[in-house]
Amino acid sequence: MKRPVAGLIFGLVGAFSGFSAAAQTAPGPDVVMALAPTGKLRAALNFGNGVLVQRAADGEPKGVTPELAAALAKRLDVPLEFVFYTAAGKVFAGAAANAWDIAFIAIEPARASEVDFSPPYVLIQGVYLVRKDSPYQHVADLDQPGIRIGVGLGSVYDLYLTRMLKNATLVRNPEGGATGGIEPFVDEKLDAAAGVREPLEAYAKSHPDVRVISESFEEIRQAIGTPKGRGEAGLVYLRGFVEEMKASGAVADALKRSGQTAAVAPAAN
Repeated sequence: MKRPVAGLIFGLVGAFSGFSAAAQTAPGPDVVMALAPTGKLRAALNFGNGVLVQRAADGEPKGVTPELAAALAKRLDVPLEFVFYTAAGKVFAGAAANAWDIAFIAIEPARASEVDFSPPYVLIQGVYLVRKDSPYQHVADLDQPGIRIGVGLGSVYDLYLTRMLKNATLVRNPEGGATGGIEPFVDEKLDAAAGVREPLEAYAKSHPDVRVISESFEEIRQAIGTPKGRGEAGLVYLRGFVEEMKASGAVADALKRSGQTAAVAPAAN
């Protein structure tokens, strides 16, 4: 679903109080062509990850990713158009279809053939949800023969666990999303669900029969991605933009405004 947001961009940029619009060199025509070749910036938003984007009371998107998209569109001096998705796997599929120009998507080796990544701007944790009376206390406890784990299809934790698990079996929910593992966990009585810490902990608070294992199985590095082959100029500019947004406090402020406790990624080396 695509949505032009010309009227929303100024409010989102205004939320970034205190960052300097002049701190980064003004983008040249090659940068604009690489990041907004159609004359507008098409930014993919994944509503399946509530840490990154949420819906405001009026239905508009809010959170760190729409704020970053709006700030970048203002830098490029182009209109902003949001392309909405419900899961990261669906966002990734949109890269090959040329459905977006930038996407807020986790860095993952399996995605590198289709997407170039900026440095991470936010770090979130992949964790397991289990039943309250489950004997599992540690991440390693779940990698055993016969263990079944629910996961959202195409999510970064699906890709990661596919590589890392030696014995357990993944049961994939085609709908994906940060809580996509919960549905098969409940419906099929699986041993665990994998997902993002914050939404799984929120689910556990309202469902006293489950709990989240305190250890994380993965640190998820959320970055801005662009479809492969757009050229080096845009990617170099995007890297500088992300580093500036972190250093200026803009990312931390956006997370705080949206009520999120995820960590801002450290400066890239």
